Amino acid sequence: MRILKLTDICKDYMQGKEPVRVLKNINLEVEQGDYIAIMGPSGSGKSTLMNIIGCLDVPTSGEYELNGNNLRNLKDDDLADMRNKYIGFVFQSFYLMPKMEAVDNVALPLLYADVPLKERRQRAEEALKAVGLEERIHFLPNQMSGGQCQRVAIARAMVTKPALLLADEPTGALDTKSGKQVMDIFDDLSDSGMTILMITHDPDIARRAKKVYHILDGELLTNQEGGTGRE
Repeated sequence: MRILKLTDICKDYMQGKEPVRVLKNINLEVEQGDYIAIMGPSGSGKSTLMNIIGCLDVPTSGEYELNGNNLRNLKDDDLADMRNKYIGFVFQSFYLMPKMEAVDNVALPLLYADVPLKERRQRAEEALKAVGLEERIHFLPNQMSGGQCQRVAIARAMVTKPALLLADEPTGALDTKSGKQVMDIFDDLSDSGMTILMITHDPDIARRAKKVYHILDGELLTNQEGGTGRE
């Protein structure tokens, strides 16, 4: 089953009075169960691409199909619905609510989805257990390490059972040991069948994926590599 399809996606930004093309005819298909890394240096367009895939931005031209839905001409509220329904996000910065316990941070997307309180709590606790934090469910973010906070963020991303887990430099703010622990979780999620698309500049992180693409100067190179997988 195809999760997403990008067809000739372009993105322009205005620089003064002149448009500057940041993404150039991007074509990409992601199937259910794929574990893909997109590598690129700073300024390559990878963050812009992630924002479009994540329904945080819209392309200047081209077609985007997500889980069978064509996103052309959708309004902001409709894009938000698509984002909340189909995509789980893991960012370099954890974006946890500082005054909320881990379990409440994880349950937050379920609140927005109008899931009943008892079910929210149960699913959040199960997600935290899946990332090895069952002993930290009542901890605040400032009571946890960076690696633990990122695991909370992963639990929050997966608690809605999204069609796509989208990760942007997920180990960028972590030390080597914590980064490896986080990547082990991604490997486990991939082994369980979750579809993962990861944006990174780090070749060691990219090699954990099963497919590796490169983006350079706004162009997604068509020659994909096979990742080496779990270390």
